Amino acid sequence: MSFRDNLLHLRASANMTQEQLAMLLGVSRQSVTKWESERTYPEMDKLLKMCRIFDCSLDDLVQGDLTGTEARTSTSAAPSAPPADLFDYDATMRRFAQRISNGVMAIIMGVGLGTLFLNEEADFRLWATLTENTVMALGLLCIFLGVIAGLALIVPTTMEHSAFVKAHPFIEDFYTAEEKSRARATFTYELIGGIGAICIGACLAVLFDSTPYEETLAVPLLLLFVAVGVRFIVHGGITLGRTNLDEYNHEAGEVLSSEEIESADVSDEQRQKMLADRRVHQRVSTLCGIIMIAATIVAFLMLFLSLASTGPDQAPRPNILFWLPWPIGGMLCLFASLIVKARAER
Repeated sequence: MSFRDNLLHLRASANMTQEQLAMLLGVSRQSVTKWESERTYPEMDKLLKMCRIFDCSLDDLVQGDLTGTEARTSTSAAPSAPPADLFDYDATMRRFAQRISNGVMAIIMGVGLGTLFLNEEADFRLWATLTENTVMALGLLCIFLGVIAGLALIVPTTMEHSAFVKAHPFIEDFYTAEEKSRARATFTYELIGGIGAICIGACLAVLFDSTPYEETLAVPLLLLFVAVGVRFIVHGGITLGRTNLDEYNHEAGEVLSSEEIESADVSDEQRQKMLADRRVHQRVSTLCGIIMIAATIVAFLMLFLSLASTGPDQAPRPNILFWLPWPIGGMLCLFASLIVKARAER
């Protein structure tokens, strides 16, 4: 007698669904489906768990004939509770939201502090004893440190998230209606808080208008409050998005390669959908790559042309708005992504 026949009989006699067995074993429902269709074979630790669940020996389960016996597992051993968080998904996504939002905030704050030094009106002289070159160097250092700190958070976190998606390309929705409601409420609070912080920054910029500090403090303060506001909005958005597991499963098609999708532990229907999502993602990535390369070229041209245009008797002053092409490029990427995906869904 085959392992498949034993497994089918034991699960049926215990009145246990594939989802319930998968939950008890810590695997996806597709894994159980593949075992019962003899497309794959469970690992040893899963076999041992099955022996404990069905109260049988490993030899009987793998090589014996259990089809003539009743499973000694009661329905209480296979609870009909909704799917559980088998892969620590929730904690992983909360950590992802925390690091990404802090990374974005660090980059914007670095730019904000940098403009405090790089502004041409910095003769306001909080640093009267410093030379102009030193002040400019400090400004660039703030920007670079902010970018480095942001990338140090964003890059490894993005790689860890990609690895998690590859390891778990499909996750059943285990969030309750109450948990999703709390996530929506939290997002609302963070969205309002983020918009409020940006508004405070704008008010401070207006407050310093037509004062001796207009050119020195208005832009840096605005950017610092924008950094805090964006942090709240990004964190709230990712935290809310974590409860949309349909979107997560959709994202898997964008992260995995074609070979990884083909070998993924998912149903055929889900596999075809992931392959279609990957084709759309490739088109979006190509467009966004072109847009961001163009934005980078424009940003560096703005920076270096402003330095080159400085007179021989003047200290070089970079254009403090050289960073603008990047967020504009990001918005263009968003629009391109929405257009491409909308056309693909037709």
